[in-house]
Amino acid sequence: MIRRRSLLAAGAAAAAGIASRRPAAAADTPGVTATELKIGHTNPYSGPASAYSSLGKLEQAYFNKMVNEQGGVGGHKINFISLDDGYSPPKTVEDIRQLVEEDQVAFTFNTLGTPTNSAIERYMNQHKVPMLFVATGADKWGDYQKFPWTIGWQPSYRTEAQIYTKYMLQQKPNAKMAILYQNDDFGKDYPAGVKDILGSRYAKMVTEATYEVTDPTVDSQIATFQASGADVLLVVATPKFAAQAIRKVHDLKWNPMFFMTNVAISVGAVINPAGPQNCIGMISAGYLKDPTDPAFANDAGMKQWRDFMNKYLPGADQTDGGYIAAYAVSDTMLKVLKQCNGDFSRKNILKQATDFHDNANPLLLPGITISTSPTNYHPIKAMQLEKWNGKTFERFGDVIVGA
Repeated sequence: MIRRRSLLAAGAAAAAGIASRRPAAAADTPGVTATELKIGHTNPYSGPASAYSSLGKLEQAYFNKMVNEQGGVGGHKINFISLDDGYSPPKTVEDIRQLVEEDQVAFTFNTLGTPTNSAIERYMNQHKVPMLFVATGADKWGDYQKFPWTIGWQPSYRTEAQIYTKYMLQQKPNAKMAILYQNDDFGKDYPAGVKDILGSRYAKMVTEATYEVTDPTVDSQIATFQASGADVLLVVATPKFAAQAIRKVHDLKWNPMFFMTNVAISVGAVINPAGPQNCIGMISAGYLKDPTDPAFANDAGMKQWRDFMNKYLPGADQTDGGYIAAYAVSDTMLKVLKQCNGDFSRKNILKQATDFHDNANPLLLPGITISTSPTNYHPIKAMQLEKWNGKTFERFGDVIVGA
């Protein structure tokens, strides 16, 4: 077992510490037998980001149940192995070592979290293990030159922040913006995106504050923002802290133009705990269909998802957007595996994952598709602004394609 380390020391040092322990592969296709394909996965089923446990629950049901009941892929049944990392980078390193070195998975899929994926990225690339469609929108997952075995899936956080800033300037040219963000690579992409648009005006127009995932609340930061005279608020947080921020804004009777990161707008995980009436007017940017949006009541893709939920996850909260995201990215992963045509070598799996062109997905918003190439590791680049009306998010404006 590796020793627990501080979050700040969990990255390159942790990865380097485990690099020498991986045994030599017995064949060119680790994780693959004549009848089985092993996929590795880490997810915070516990800890400060446990609201995202819905993703892992769905993905296990998708591959271990639905796909296998349909006969598997390419003559292989899927063995989807999911471990709880508690959103702790040292635990992610430990889990990944087990998945790669002991379980001998062919690749990992949708491992969740920016700090947790940052802790394993170098190790995975040194050992040429595909790290596919990571569940984080950090802009750095598109660095195909430095980390060719790691690819993102969802839109870049930096692009998302650019979209918010452009809209803010249209509505409030002289705005005073406050940004609350998680103090890691997840959070830092957002002020970077705002700076991309504001340039030299950033220091004059923006006030920043951070929080740590171990903090009990973010109440003091929100109160300080209100006292500063800010009239625009951007919150970059995981669900627990997002709900806290919404409630505090409401309790203070503060009424800024309120932007919320896309990863914290699940109705089940954020809006309902915060109080739906407390969120009215809050703006975000979406790329996935919202299960609470009546516009999708008879949508074929949503029906497909609901049928899956009713069969494989009965009783689960179908207002939790995590289940939508997990189903959508699993659909992409399944298409990649089918595109492999039975060749599940790590090299070919990566090749197929980086050779998608305008691929449709049942749960993406109309007008948004998925494309990758060996020089494009940002599969989804488009989003649409949306505003909470008390019952659902109403989309407005055109689909916006980021850089």
